[in-house]
Amino acid sequence: MTATGNLERVLRGGHFAVTAECGPPRGADPESVRKKGNCLKDVVDAVNVTDNQTAVVRMSSLAACVVLKEMGFDTVLQMTVRDRNRIALQSDILGASALGIKNVLCLSGDHQSFGDHRGAKNVYDIDSIQLIDTVRGMRDEGKFLSGEEIKGRPDLFIGCVENPFADPFDIRALRLAKKVKAGAQFVQTQCVFNVEKFVQWMEMVRDLGLHEKAFILAGVTPMKSPAMARYMKGSVPGMDVPDDLIERMSAVSKEKYREEGISICVETIERLRAIKGVAGIHIMAIEWEQAVPEIVSKAGLGTRP
Repeated sequence: MTATGNLERVLRGGHFAVTAECGPPRGADPESVRKKGNCLKDVVDAVNVTDNQTAVVRMSSLAACVVLKEMGFDTVLQMTVRDRNRIALQSDILGASALGIKNVLCLSGDHQSFGDHRGAKNVYDIDSIQLIDTVRGMRDEGKFLSGEEIKGRPDLFIGCVENPFADPFDIRALRLAKKVKAGAQFVQTQCVFNVEKFVQWMEMVRDLGLHEKAFILAGVTPMKSPAMARYMKGSVPGMDVPDDLIERMSAVSKEKYREEGISICVETIERLRAIKGVAGIHIMAIEWEQAVPEIVSKAGLGTRP
């Protein structure tokens, strides 16, 4: 079976894809989801909905996906293995497909020690690679992990995440190869600030032929201030923010911080588009969705297929 969501159509059509992220609210009000959605109308091919990011309790990704789908968006359901065992994961996969969700992004999830319920027990019944394989098996083979037959297979385009900057660097492409072998069809990367190192990672990706087996979407994040840049460099694991970018942000007046952050993001996108094997970008404008239309327009990506 093949999913037919807009994201897959764009990628398979050879177009440079643009996706953006939407963090659900810390409450039950769907209007906050719609407000973010209105910022992204007509400027992205799909919207990712995070799954209790940073291990903080939020509206479920599935519920927020449905709200955005009702607005006309193709949505990407993020699903972590931190909070659910294999029974719950398979149940949500079926539910997502039944509700018309066409894309799923499989990931581990931030450890609960980062969040607001540090005493919570994590699950990790299966890991993210096994989750990818689970979705693939349910879709292509029509089987649950138990081996029993599914009556009505889920129809999902399968994605994974990868961090090109984590240590040890030499195994990052090999780790991605495992995810692609398990069934990942598209990949969204950690935020790219160090383009030179990303280029090295993409060389390893191409050497393994992974860019021909899965669509690579490079992650970008506009920085709001030098303080944000320093925080991302020093406090976010696996983040690589070069000192020259921090110095560049610090060199402008406070009133120009956001303008400069958007300029850096647009320049990064332009450099990423020139890299062979990069099929699109994923914009993670953290609680700054209103900046996405400007970024997309200035990057020359305003006309979506």
